[in-house]
Amino acid sequence: MPRYLDDAQRQELQRQRETWHWRSEWPTWAVIVAIYGGWFGVALNARAIGLAPAIALLAVLSCWYMSLQHELMHGHPTRSPLVNMLFGLAPLAVWFPYGVYRESHLRHHDDAHLTEPGRDPESYYVTPEQWASAGFVLRAALAARNTFAGRMLIGPWFSIAASWREAAQAVIERRWRIIASWVVHLASLVLLAGWLETRCGIPWRAFVFGVGYASLALASVRSFQEHRAAEKESERTVVNEAAWPWRLLFLNNNYHAVHHDLPGVPWFALGQIYARRRDAYRASNGGFVVRGYAEWASRHAIAQAAQPVHPFAPSQAPTGGRRTAHSGDTASLAG
Repeated sequence: MPRYLDDAQRQELQRQRETWHWRSEWPTWAVIVAIYGGWFGVALNARAIGLAPAIALLAVLSCWYMSLQHELMHGHPTRSPLVNMLFGLAPLAVWFPYGVYRESHLRHHDDAHLTEPGRDPESYYVTPEQWASAGFVLRAALAARNTFAGRMLIGPWFSIAASWREAAQAVIERRWRIIASWVVHLASLVLLAGWLETRCGIPWRAFVFGVGYASLALASVRSFQEHRAAEKESERTVVNEAAWPWRLLFLNNNYHAVHHDLPGVPWFALGQIYARRRDAYRASNGGFVVRGYAEWASRHAIAQAAQPVHPFAPSQAPTGGRRTAHSGDTASLAG
């Protein structure tokens, strides 16, 4: 459900929904054309461009594609989940089936349990029990993952491992929808990797481990300290006033508090909504605002932004029973 700042904002957005700009969603259609055209254009010309530059360009375009997938699963550019899914099925970002990513991400939008390990699939916290049972190496990795450098270097491995574990669990539990998503994804991935190697001269290892891992690392820039543990739901989500290249790459998902309040609003409107009510959003999310990703990099390049253990353990939880520790993954899907 959307969470408006006030009735004036609700009425304003209702008027915006009736405009041709919103109804046509032409900016999202333009992004779809740019991503697919750019991705396959680079791939087909990889020999002329050179393998290393082509891999770098494909990694950036695959990261942009993940931002598009996020927009598709939130109901854009069409009202049909099936049509939107067709634009997000291609395994351009390698590691995650669209259907699995969609199911996981929509569960993440349960703001009442945001950041809680075991309840929020995109949490970067662990429970006290998980921390107590972790060995030295895993503890060091969990701590490093909460630094900016660590999030980019090893954060993707946590996400990949979590997805593999979920896939194995789905097979054990015979969760056919998830199994079907993985079968379609892996079949498509084999076909795409084979085409890239034979037609474009891009080895499958360069695609899977170069493009795939690098695009996840780049996406980790956005997810770094995107949420924090806080007693008030509205204070758990950041607003990052990033420069325009980052805003375009992440399709304005840097305005993350606005997106969580209004998850159905198209990406191209988020910046304007925030700009019109900047002070109100800063007050609403408790001043959880940063002036670009360079600020996170300078403050937390090798220093933890948060401790790995979720601060609201059962003995410390606020009254009302809303916060409890749950067993769950120590890693989550990126995005």
